[in-house]
Amino acid sequence: MAPSALSAVVAELESRYDPAWAESWDAVGLVCGDPARPVSRILFAVDPVAAVADEAIGWGADLIVTHHPLYLRGTTSVAATTPKGALVHRLIKHDVALYTAHTNADVADPGVSDALARAVGLTGALRPLRHAPDDPRRGLGRIGALPAPMTLGAFAGQAARGLPRTAWGLRVSGDPGRVVHTVAVSGGAGDSLLGEARGADVFLTADLRHHPASEFAEAGAFSGGPALIDAAHWATEWPWLADAARLVSSGLAARGINVETRVSETVTDAWTTTAQCEE
Repeated sequence: MAPSALSAVVAELESRYDPAWAESWDAVGLVCGDPARPVSRILFAVDPVAAVADEAIGWGADLIVTHHPLYLRGTTSVAATTPKGALVHRLIKHDVALYTAHTNADVADPGVSDALARAVGLTGALRPLRHAPDDPRRGLGRIGALPAPMTLGAFAGQAARGLPRTAWGLRVSGDPGRVVHTVAVSGGAGDSLLGEARGADVFLTADLRHHPASEFAEAGAFSGGPALIDAAHWATEWPWLADAARLVSSGLAARGINVETRVSETVTDAWTTTAQCEE
């Protein structure tokens, strides 16, 4: 088997993002592709959707690495009569493999939340909000300190500039004039970490639901807890792609395998526009 075969790339990916770290409900690993085929171009993206497949095929990629799984809940058919089945057929037809690193990338060191923390301006040491049982360096979310205190409003602006633009933007809960120094982040849906984030001045994550966020904000106003920033899910995970591309390509290069990597800039966030009543 050629040293640049897909199997070698998968081995490098799994040395960084061990599938054993994934949650029991998750679906990670190789979705489609021949392990013996050579790989020279790898596209990194958040979502395995048609627009990303178009980009991969147009660029001549041999492999797409996505954060989100294609079949999270399993399937009994990949018939081309469904959007996901059609995507699988299209990838196979063009000899494009698909690999997923999801919750195993979330808890890696460095992982998804490390990249998010750096993107929004945290430059110092980071630690997990909820560490893995077997390794305190790995785990969900990250918490760290800003280089210098700033107001919540200023931090929100800095975070918005550091993240890719989406229709959603950032939603902020808290006094814009409040001074913040310690920041907790979690890429993707993070309301399960609200309890662990109580030690920070502000918690930035995605997909915050009304009731948990409202109750958390009320409790914070009463006892001095963190402000909240809710970003688009896709935007909080996108910064990881460049980290993953760099780590995987450098790891392969150390083994004498040279690949070209590209981070997809296709915005695949589910929300495409917003509207406000003018009356």
